[in-house]
Amino acid sequence: MKILTGNDLKTGEVVWWDGNSWSRFVDDAVDAGEEADIVIAREEAARRVNVPYALDAARDEQGHVRPAHIKDRVRALGPTVRRDLAVPTADKTGWDWVI
Repeated sequence: MKILTGNDLKTGEVVWWDGNSWSRFVDDAVDAGEEADIVIAREEAARRVNVPYALDAARDEQGHVRPAHIKDRVRALGPTVRRDLAVPTADKTGWDWVI
């Protein structure tokens, strides 16, 4: 699956395309598929998100979205040096799925 990510222009937070808007939570991300480039162009032109891009991801056995590349896995959870600032996840698994 192809999901979209970028940074919110107002807050700077990492955001994920949920099919209608942008969410802070990677589990809200939907498969953008063939529409990825269209959504990226539209959202960047509307100045809602900075440097959006598509990336490979998959859903695990529990249905949670897991980016394929480690860089995007870290982006999904937040800073690695301050886990107290990490983005909360619905499954409460924390960092065990990052690497």
